[in-house]
Amino acid sequence: MRVKYFAWVRERVGVAEETVEPPADVRTVSDLIGWLSSRGETYAHAFEKPKVIRAAIDQAHVKPDAVIAGAREIAFFPPMTGG
Repeated sequence: MRVKYFAWVRERVGVAEETVEPPADVRTVSDLIGWLSSRGETYAHAFEKPKVIRAAIDQAHVKPDAVIAGAREIAFFPPMTGG
């Protein structure tokens, strides 16, 4: 699946997007954040406060308990602010 990172999440991870194959026990957005965090210091830094990270599966906003099976794309971004 393709994972995209936006704003400061992208800056901390160091890439805008990548293709990943998480293990079978990674079933939800929350699980994916935990698995990505374990991939190294930059990921751990990007996801150090998982409750503030927002996610979208195939361009639809989802909650952390959303199932990722069948997703083509998952995006992570910080909370939006108006202006």
